[in-house]
Amino acid sequence: MAEVVVTGYGVHTAFGEGAARVRDGVFAGRQVFPEITRFATTGLRSHVAATYDVEEPPGVRPVLSHCADTAVEMAGLPAGRDTAVLLGTAGDFTALTRFWRSGGTDQTGVGGTVPARLAEALAVRLGARGPRLAFTNACVASATALIHGCRMIASGRVESAVCAGAYLVEEENQAKFDSGWALARDGVVRPFSADRSGLLLGDGAAAVVLESADSAEKRGAIPLARVVGWGAASDAHHVARPHPQAKGLVAAVRSALHRAGDDAGATVDYVNAHGTGTKHNDLAETRGFHEIFGDRAPEVPISSTKSTTGHLLEASGAVEFVISLLALLDGVVPPTAGFTTPDPDCDLDYVPNEPRRAKLRRALTVNAAFGGANTALLLERA
Repeated sequence: MAEVVVTGYGVHTAFGEGAARVRDGVFAGRQVFPEITRFATTGLRSHVAATYDVEEPPGVRPVLSHCADTAVEMAGLPAGRDTAVLLGTAGDFTALTRFWRSGGTDQTGVGGTVPARLAEALAVRLGARGPRLAFTNACVASATALIHGCRMIASGRVESAVCAGAYLVEEENQAKFDSGWALARDGVVRPFSADRSGLLLGDGAAAVVLESADSAEKRGAIPLARVVGWGAASDAHHVARPHPQAKGLVAAVRSALHRAGDDAGATVDYVNAHGTGTKHNDLAETRGFHEIFGDRAPEVPISSTKSTTGHLLEASGAVEFVISLLALLDGVVPPTAGFTTPDPDCDLDYVPNEPRRAKLRRALTVNAAFGGANTALLLERA
């Protein structure tokens, strides 16, 4: 099986474009959830989200293209290879809403409403000649794209893959999560705190270049990290709630750890949690981490970076993969921002409010989605 390495990345969050903005926002524990101005929130209970502050709301396609261009340039990956393009997104809901409300006359950005067309367009833009696929399985979509890329490279099917995800805050999902009482009632996200009351949405996109270690060596590309484990599992417990013992999450993580030759998780130095800030998720996830790490669980730093970025839905896996990569590169654990009162049932080290310098060799990033889908990716410092 071929070894999988990371050779490039691009990232966009509500803090702006690039790793420097992530370091200034996510790693500093800044919470910026302004009033939403890109669409009317009349009639909703929640009126805030982690949106990028520009006059014109960006489209999914240009944001995604910029991230991919940055990743490919960093990797020095030439066009014309059998590079796969694997994308996690539900498409551009803003363009879709505009199209229907205009009776079909306003077709601005309508090409970005179909996920498969976004993947195809990105492949053409990059000159990538390998398979191109779109994953739409909600909040594990881009993590699934990354896992699929790892599998394709490890099996020798392709030598390289651009794996990406994108979600930009729009009114349809804001209304859906609002009507489901999932959004934080007071506009503050407090993952793992006793007084947590829900999540908030956020803008996010990221692209990652994965390739075989042999391919990177032949090209003279410098690996940023290795992907030593990955896993996906579904418990199908409930359409929206996680399994109370995080059964699917535990299975996904154990699959990743087994592949990395560390069934007990003894080499994991940091966990980027799914950490939505909802009552059900954070409790279930904590129970899952106890099951995975056993007696060592209280010693493992765990943080929710959704406390700063907001919940990025389909983009969560890709953006949090990049955040975990930066943690390894910098030797800094990002904090769980907004942490207030400890919850007796959430009794692990959530790195409250302040970043922490640490010697990190391996970082685990996990995600979960509606329907009981779960993913895990384990990175190792190169």
